Amino acid sequence: MNKKNRKTSIAAVVLAAGKGKRMNSKTFNKVVLTLGRKPMIIHTIALLEALKVVPIVVVVGFAKDSVISALGNYNVLFAEQKKHLGTAHAVQCGLKKLDRKISDVLVLNGDDSAFYRENLLKRLIQRHLAVGASMTFLTITLDDPAGLGRIIRDKKGHVLAIIEEKDATEKQREIKEVNPACYLFSLEFLRKYLKKVKKSKVSGEYYLVSLVELARKHSERIEAVRGGRIDWRGVNTPKELEEAQQMFGRVHL
Repeated sequence: MNKKNRKTSIAAVVLAAGKGKRMNSKTFNKVVLTLGRKPMIIHTIALLEALKVVPIVVVVGFAKDSVISALGNYNVLFAEQKKHLGTAHAVQCGLKKLDRKISDVLVLNGDDSAFYRENLLKRLIQRHLAVGASMTFLTITLDDPAGLGRIIRDKKGHVLAIIEEKDATEKQREIKEVNPACYLFSLEFLRKYLKKVKKSKVSGEYYLVSLVELARKHSERIEAVRGGRIDWRGVNTPKELEEAQQMFGRVHL
C-alpha cells in the first residue's frame, strides 16, 4: 500500500442520499434544486466528467427518483442507501458498484461540490498520487466556519484531526480552516478501514470523517490540500440555497 508508482484508475462516489430535513421537502432530494439554471448535482457530474473520472457512482436514498430522473442523460451508476446510517455507510454502498481495477475513489457531496473548480480537484488528485497517500482531503478557509469540522494541525503543519464543532473547544472553534468533505482515498484503504468505523453514540450513524483518526492510529499516510479562500456553500436550508444562488452567480459570471 502507499506505493507512489501504483497503477491508477480513479472512480467517484457522489453522496446524494440524505433527507435534508431542513429543506422541508418530502418529494425531492435537495441535490436536484436549481443552481445556475441546472440541478446542482449536474454541475458535480460535469466536473467529474471534465476530470475524466469514471465510473461515477451516485448514492441515492431519500427521494431517489428525483435524483435518478435529473441524471437520466448522464453516464452514471446508482447505488441505494436503504437505511440512513451516515456518510461512511453511504460510501460502503457506493463501493459495491466498483470493481477491483479501481485504485482510488474521489468522494464528494452532491449539495456543495458544484462550487469546486477543475484545477482545484486536479491539485488534490496530483498530490494524492505523487506521495502515494491512503487518504487526501481538501481544506478551505471560511470567515464564518460555523457548523463545519475544524482542521487541527501540529506545529509542522501536519493534520492531527478534524474536530466537529460540537466537540471543539472555544479555541478550536476560532480556527478558520475547515473540512468541506471532499476526499480522495485509495480503494484498498477504504476496503480495509470502512468496516472499522464506529457508530456515533449521539446519532447512531457511521461518519466518513472517522477515517482520519483510524488512518493516524494505523500510521497510514494522510495528506491535506489547502484550497484557501474559495466561494463555497453547503446547502442545508432555504436561506443557504439563496446564498448559494448568489455566490454561484458571482463565480460563474
